[in-house]
Amino acid sequence: MNTPRATALQMCPFSAYLEAGLLARFDVVRWFELAPAEQAAWLRDNAATVRAIATGGHVGCPSELMKALPQLGLIAINGVGVDKVDLALARERGVRVSTTPGTLTEDVADLAVGLVISLLRGIPSADAYVRTGAWSTQGDLPLARKVSGRHFGIVGLGQIGAAIAARLAPFGPVAYTGPSAKPGQPYAFQPDLLALARDSDVLVLSCPANATTRQLIDAPVLEALGPEGWLVNVARGAVVDEDALIAALEAGHIAGAALDVYEDEPRVPRALQSNPRTVLTPHMASATRETRQAMADLVLANLDALLTGGALASAVV
Repeated sequence: MNTPRATALQMCPFSAYLEAGLLARFDVVRWFELAPAEQAAWLRDNAATVRAIATGGHVGCPSELMKALPQLGLIAINGVGVDKVDLALARERGVRVSTTPGTLTEDVADLAVGLVISLLRGIPSADAYVRTGAWSTQGDLPLARKVSGRHFGIVGLGQIGAAIAARLAPFGPVAYTGPSAKPGQPYAFQPDLLALARDSDVLVLSCPANATTRQLIDAPVLEALGPEGWLVNVARGAVVDEDALIAALEAGHIAGAALDVYEDEPRVPRALQSNPRTVLTPHMASATRETRQAMADLVLANLDALLTGGALASAVV
């Protein structure tokens, strides 16, 4: 007699490749497609069948859902963010948590540099200027700003931050801040975030989102960055006080901001959408075919380890 397959809850849409891999291993419930009443009804009859949750870093796993699944063995995150999972609760319940570190470093760093150049050179608005025919009727655009020679500050010099720094260093001096200096790095360490902001033309955020970094970039930091400074965020939306950022942009307290992440994705404040000082992308830093396949392969490797009793390839807990 065939042994019933374990169930996995899928918390958000994935690539066709990853979704096919999930279906090959589990009975998959597309949790994000169920209404709250449907979720509650399903849990009453099926909670004990769930062995895994497949999710994105921006979605995570609600603590109440984790508590409702007595046989949950793994929360497999397709990404590197763990701020949407209560890791202490996972440890308490014996639930493993995995991410996909290393797979997305290059793409996130590439996009960060692209955002820096797009912001200072005004590439998105220039593209629109040509497409709408304004160039032929209104003449040349106002002059943009030079990228080379800028001073760059990196907030969080982990894998991704170091990759961003390596790409920006040919443009100009790089300094960074974080909990402590990173041995062997060639960049200047500045323990004081306000001082780093004051000394930077461009402040790039690549730190993790946690209780310590929540709204780390607040009004005083933006004031220190100043009217000739730019903010670039490829970390998490929660790292920035969005209301303070909007106020700083509208008052001209900073020169502009390029954002790939937001506090309440995919809802982006209208004030950011309409501000000519912003460049906005839809949390796409890791969104290339190559990287998403590598991420999917690592998610599936961790799920295979759960099913076979092997060691997780990239465990956080």
